[in-house]
Amino acid sequence: QVQLVESGGGLVQTGGSLRLSCVSSKLRVNRNTMAWFRQHPERTLELVARINSGGTTFYSDAVKGRFTISKDDEANTIYLQMNRLTPEDSGIYLCNRYPADGDAFGRGTQVTVSS
Repeated sequence: QVQLVESGGGLVQTGGSLRLSCVSSKLRVNRNTMAWFRQHPERTLELVARINSGGTTFYSDAVKGRFTISKDDEANTIYLQMNRLTPEDSGIYLCNRYPADGDAFGRGTQVTVSS
């Protein structure tokens, strides 16, 4: 069973930064396209960023220029550096392969940005 564990969320003021981590127990990040998603309070799931096995990245328009996705193949971990945060970035952040495997979602990590 794929297990993904996210961490690094928290409460931050507008303009602040956070770095999220996602450790994968079985899914190899060097063989899969991995992604960060976020779930908003109204329960919609949004793709934030993804990175393929070769390191090519993609960002949603909402975060482009502010967020950076990266990975450590040896640690089997992906990261999301989030800068210049706004209240609209608040939500639960989850990692998964891309396209997402519905059975692989973990609990995510909560990000709350205060105005």
